[in-house]
Amino acid sequence: MTKQPEDLGQVELWDPETAPRWEPAPTGPEGQPGAAGQALDDAPIREVHRATVAGLWLGATDRAISALGTWRAILAALGAGDGPTDPAALRPALAALDAAGRKAAEQLRARLNGTEPAVVLMAECFEDEGDKSRCLAGVCSVLPKDRVFGLATYGSFSQGGCLDADSAALAAIGGDGVGAAAAMRAKLGVADLTMEEHADEVAARLRSAGAELALKLPRRDDDRLLILMADAHSPKNGFLVEGVQPVFGAEFPMTGGSANKNAGQTFVYYRGRMYTDAAVAVLLSGDFKVAMSGRQARDNAMVIATAMSGASEARRKSEGEPIGVLAFNCAGRKGKLDNIVDELEAMQSVLGTQTAMFGVYCAGEIGPPDTPQTPTAARIAGVGWHLMVTIISR
Repeated sequence: MTKQPEDLGQVELWDPETAPRWEPAPTGPEGQPGAAGQALDDAPIREVHRATVAGLWLGATDRAISALGTWRAILAALGAGDGPTDPAALRPALAALDAAGRKAAEQLRARLNGTEPAVVLMAECFEDEGDKSRCLAGVCSVLPKDRVFGLATYGSFSQGGCLDADSAALAAIGGDGVGAAAAMRAKLGVADLTMEEHADEVAARLRSAGAELALKLPRRDDDRLLILMADAHSPKNGFLVEGVQPVFGAEFPMTGGSANKNAGQTFVYYRGRMYTDAAVAVLLSGDFKVAMSGRQARDNAMVIATAMSGASEARRKSEGEPIGVLAFNCAGRKGKLDNIVDELEAMQSVLGTQTAMFGVYCAGEIGPPDTPQTPTAARIAGVGWHLMVTIISR
């Protein structure tokens, strides 16, 4: 039976088997509109580095996908055409940011073959608010903005390669048997607080916010995975998770990441709008399984080794055939690599090069902790310097 909280607040529940109902997008001084539908032809031209489109099908073949319930996913870096997906062949593209976002979203929608996305995850790595807003506007001019969620990052990666600055990634999830709910907690009240001077206040505010966020989400018996994205970098993310867990339980699978912590880049995206000092939760439900692992490392060799061991652990735990991977990875780990693709290739040595993957570089990660400082009883925690791997399988 589906359990409904008393106050749904800013919540949307989607199930492909029922007719969707949409509420107006949130308003308020903290919410910046994605400006979907605005004129896109007058935006300034800007170079978008190393852009590519990688077509990701969450399943081995169309026939298998149909039998399993039609999972689809696309990662698209902005400004790309139908060019090569080999990382060595990634090429620059000149385009207005909003037009590029629109083009990427159009390619995503085309490859969904008529399947309506329940959730669109967006990760972007642009320098300033204007670029981010135009990117989001382009995406939301094509895809339902009420289903677009995400965060500002330090780059992204897929089975097609790694993308650094001036790039973005989109992933769509939907199909028969896949449900999703989402909620946001605005005004966390910690953006201007530091752990050095305000540790107790930060902990109290984020634990309270985490509990409120969790209670906003309608629940189903087949809930499988909670994705958290927040303007609360490590170690603040740990307190947010601690607030969610009394509501969902310590054993419930949870992953996610913290937004870019650089000044002016700390945005999270909720229903096609930009927010700072906020946390977003996306709850996936359906007839699929999840398996998770977490690994910490702080030097080149260990980043590569732990990427392989973490992927191996998640694969051993997974039931059935993998149909997709979510990877929330520390930007600090990326910074320790001599060659950023080495970590991805280590994961692919276990998962294969064809397994659909949506990965982002964050300022804090949520998943199974690999630190002596974290209580051993904590199955899920908010930490730093981690690669969190989640395999979705059927």
